[in-house]
Amino acid sequence: MIRFTTAGESHGKGLVAILEGIPAGLPLVADDVNRELRRRMQGYGRGARMKIEADAVEFLAGVRAGETLGSPIALFIANKDWENWTDVMAAEPDGDAESRRRRRLTRPRPGHADMVGILKYDRTDARDILERASARETAARVACGAVCRVLLEQFGVEIGSHVVQLGPVAVQPPDPLPTPLNAAADKSKTRCLDQAATSAMVKAIDAAKKDGDTLGGVVEVVARGVVVGLGSHVSWDRKLDGRLAGALMSIPAAKGVEIGLGFAGASRLGSQAHDEIAWGGPAASGGVARASNRAGGLEGGITTGEPVVVRVAKKPISTLMRPLDTVNIETGEAAKAQSERSDVTAVPALGVIAEAMVAIVLADAMLEKFGGDTLADLSGAYEAYLGRLRARWEALQRVRG
Repeated sequence: MIRFTTAGESHGKGLVAILEGIPAGLPLVADDVNRELRRRMQGYGRGARMKIEADAVEFLAGVRAGETLGSPIALFIANKDWENWTDVMAAEPDGDAESRRRRRLTRPRPGHADMVGILKYDRTDARDILERASARETAARVACGAVCRVLLEQFGVEIGSHVVQLGPVAVQPPDPLPTPLNAAADKSKTRCLDQAATSAMVKAIDAAKKDGDTLGGVVEVVARGVVVGLGSHVSWDRKLDGRLAGALMSIPAAKGVEIGLGFAGASRLGSQAHDEIAWGGPAASGGVARASNRAGGLEGGITTGEPVVVRVAKKPISTLMRPLDTVNIETGEAAKAQSERSDVTAVPALGVIAEAMVAIVLADAMLEKFGGDTLADLSGAYEAYLGRLRARWEALQRVRG
């Protein structure tokens, strides 16, 4: 089973992640992770923080001589901005009861975890909440997802993403999507596959920045080469679509997830919503071919062998340069929300983060089905499964003559 946890604050010394369940013998080097960390930092509309940081991973445990050991992998990503926040974020207590650290946040931002966190954890400074609630934490998730991506690539799985909506600008993606997907999407400053839409998105971002506002959007993640049979129908918590939705909804500011047709399928007739079945697909799909992929690669909580297609909707960032109304938790008076240095939009980065979460869930499902303490064990079980699918297909072919 793949498990991961992260720790660290946005302006603390750095982010720490512990990733468990990766089998021994997986080739892994720092650049496998750093490549994804760099992608997360890109995109039009990002703020000054991305000009300060240069995210890079340090393996603290679990990797030796370029291979995983089967033990927990500990990863560390330093925050360069820590140098500007040492007095604010220091773990040591204040000198006296009257002292007040600078950069206190007492005017919670609507839409952020500030106010609810203050109330839940009985704090007097929202910085105690916002530092952990910050999307900076997603750098650690991307690092864990990058390791899982390397594992999945051993079995021919390619995971990519692209932006399908940013603010008011939506785009109809090309059909079929380019392969590899990220090689095409990463060429655009908004990670959009339509140049005209990219230009419109840039204009929308510029307009929002001028108005002191922010923008949300929608990204689509596509995982190709996923074998049929991951996940299960037998219990609610084993359904892979539920596991994917839960993982993606855990991303900061995510407010909606759909798989395949998603909500659009609710308005269709059944004859226009499902994927007709025929023989003739590859072994990884059990010899079955689909006329379409409206289900997004999942039926009954189980992968079909078609590409897994999920979309994630992200709300606009809650830090506005033209602040909304709030209250001051020290004085009790009405106030304008405080402004923290922030992006206008992080939708292009959302795709990279969502890819990481999809990789983690799919890697977990692979290990759940095929097991193994080593990459060789996992590969052997996988090949045996493909052999069974081929044998079933060949037996049917003989019956059909």
